[in-house]
Amino acid sequence: MQNKIIDLYNSKKPIINGWLHLPNSFIAESFGKMGWDSITIDMQHGQNDYQSSIAILQALQNSTSSPLVRIPWNEPGIIMKMLDLGVLGIIAPMINNKKDCEEFVSYCYYPQKGQRSFGPLRAQLHYGKDYFKNANNNILSFAMIETEEAINNIDEILSVPQLSGVYIGPADMSSSYGLKPKFDVEDKKILDNLEMIVKKTKKYKKISGIHNGSTKYAKRMIDMGFNLVTVLSDFRIMNDAAQNIVNEMKEIKLDNNKSNSY
Repeated sequence: MQNKIIDLYNSKKPIINGWLHLPNSFIAESFGKMGWDSITIDMQHGQNDYQSSIAILQALQNSTSSPLVRIPWNEPGIIMKMLDLGVLGIIAPMINNKKDCEEFVSYCYYPQKGQRSFGPLRAQLHYGKDYFKNANNNILSFAMIETEEAINNIDEILSVPQLSGVYIGPADMSSSYGLKPKFDVEDKKILDNLEMIVKKTKKYKKISGIHNGSTKYAKRMIDMGFNLVTVLSDFRIMNDAAQNIVNEMKEIKLDNNKSNSY
């Protein structure tokens, strides 16, 4: 059992994270062959649920990408069930204060580190009989920082000893400050927040991650100091590529109509 994210972080190399909105094991299998360092199953805003996640994780089992999941909410039942399926990291939305964070990380780890219940089933089948021995050192816990409240409590959140890192939701952070929710934010307040978070995570020796809408912005975030970057998702990549094809072909059709007119 080995979490690639931990190795890359310790080597000071950027972590490129894929994102699965769609509950489709074939897409997951395809992503698993692409070379993503990690791949996240989105159960919050994606279409995935527990049942579809089983097939997705089976499709990823021969991949070198570390499987993560963004859970629907900070709730112990779904956290423990997803860890029992074999994910190597949990991203929890809307962690706004130290209490939220302490409860979250306690659900991710076995005693004495946390209060996770034992019963790994698929995780033990996939990683071996020594899963219990190795799990606490390989499971990652990411608190999503996406509100003004969380920004105000960032030191308290990052001070939680077992927390692995934070993951920035730029859309919700923007709306929290009265701005239009979007990726690749250029508003000075949000950019100042991002720079502050990077500095704080380095101080507390935590991993910093962020969701991005383009490779250009993701590279900029790596230059800023973020350790883990996500670019779009399976649905958004497919949707954007398909729309570009339609738009391009309709432009050709219009050009042909012009050339054939008298």
